[in-house]
Amino acid sequence: MLIINPDTYRTLIKPLLFRLSPEAAQSAAHLALKPHRVWQAASPLLRVDDPRLAVNLAGMSLSNPIGLAAGYDKDCEHLPALSSLGFGYLTCGTVTEAPRMGNPSPRIIRYDADEAIINSLGFPGKGVDYAAAQLEQAQHLLDNTHVVASVSGVAPDEILRCHRRLEPLASAVEVNISSPNTLGLRIFQQPDTLRQLLERLNDGRRKPLFVKLPPYLQTPSTGSEQKDMVLSLVDVCLQQRVDAVTVANTWPARDSRLAVGAGGLSGRPVFADMLHMVADIKAEVGDRMAINACGGIFSGADAIAAIQAGATTVQLLTSLIYRGPGIAKRINKQLLALMDAEN
Repeated sequence: MLIINPDTYRTLIKPLLFRLSPEAAQSAAHLALKPHRVWQAASPLLRVDDPRLAVNLAGMSLSNPIGLAAGYDKDCEHLPALSSLGFGYLTCGTVTEAPRMGNPSPRIIRYDADEAIINSLGFPGKGVDYAAAQLEQAQHLLDNTHVVASVSGVAPDEILRCHRRLEPLASAVEVNISSPNTLGLRIFQQPDTLRQLLERLNDGRRKPLFVKLPPYLQTPSTGSEQKDMVLSLVDVCLQQRVDAVTVANTWPARDSRLAVGAGGLSGRPVFADMLHMVADIKAEVGDRMAINACGGIFSGADAIAAIQAGATTVQLLTSLIYRGPGIAKRINKQLLALMDAEN
């Protein structure tokens, strides 16, 4: 299977996929994931088994620290195949209570030279009942790979019902309060509103709870205002016994080619700022909370830099699109090489 070699994917497969529009290419990739038994047969070629890579995330024993970020498998349809790609865990969703069309197209644009993407998808999906059915069907096909269900909504009751529906079927639930592409989410970026939501989620929850944070930039025009806002949300998460924060969501950006004119940027350009965020939040939480670093992870050097900054795990998505299904294996092998080199 040449597609699983990152170099072959990059030189042969990606140019063909990138002739398609981003959403058409995504549909083609999802079609390729449908025959999950083929991917399960290839699983030994995509995994790196080494106890030095093992990590504990909020009580979950992971074979390695490389997670798939939310956004790739929005309706939890491709988990059996994705569990064969060598990730330590998978994040599916983001799932909303009711089906959503999302924003109008065009809503994804590639920045090839920067290995980046800007999207304004707006949570398109088939709703929580469909996602729950997919998760339930996948239970015996996951080969012990942990699945984190990402959920969101524009009202507390919506998020609460999604959490209650999916928590029994997942290893953990990640609450997305930070997508820049969905109107209404900003209410949860107010500390009191977030506290009230987490209090309700904590009432009866049994599995680890993660919160996906918005990003911030410290620029002369904003100073530390955005940073202070995010750290205030981190303090609320600490008070409410959240197990981990994911740092961070896509970075707000404008592009007139998008139908709505703006979206969220992911990929290499956000990596340095993500590292600063991880270090800031690690200084705030110490060992009281895990951190999942998300943004611009393309290599073992990127992953180890995030871990040294304070992350427990890293999450990736854009590098999967640019480098193909062998990306987790390559990063894990590079991690081991770096560990050997540094003893």
